[in-house]
Amino acid sequence: MLSKKTKYGLKALAYLARKEDEDPVRVSEIAENENIPPKFLESILLTLRKSGILGSKKGKHGGYYLRQQPAAVKMTDVMRVLEGPIALVPCVSLNFYEKCDDCPDEDKCSVNKLMVQVRDNTLQVFRNTSLADLSGK
Repeated sequence: MLSKKTKYGLKALAYLARKEDEDPVRVSEIAENENIPPKFLESILLTLRKSGILGSKKGKHGGYYLRQQPAAVKMTDVMRVLEGPIALVPCVSLNFYEKCDDCPDEDKCSVNKLMVQVRDNTLQVFRNTSLADLSGK
């Protein structure tokens, strides 16, 4: 299941991508329009800022903004920042590989084979989907 953190993060990013201008957007505006608890949203946006997906500006006209055009923001990057590894088990992860304790031979493991297919198909969707696609821009 997708975590609320990721769901809210995707909704907030899509909201920012739909904005006509590139001015920073206040957390309160995003929270109100996307029905997201403001304190939780602030934490999510801070994570996205630290990863380089968002930028922020302080002050009266401050807020958050996309650092790239929506078409350049791939879902693989967003999902890894918000959700962590894309693979469902560590033995098939491309970036966070770990050998499973209970598996003597990955080459003969039926779960491994299935999870490689799931990972590859999931990656294909995420790699071929940008924030522009998600926001309808």
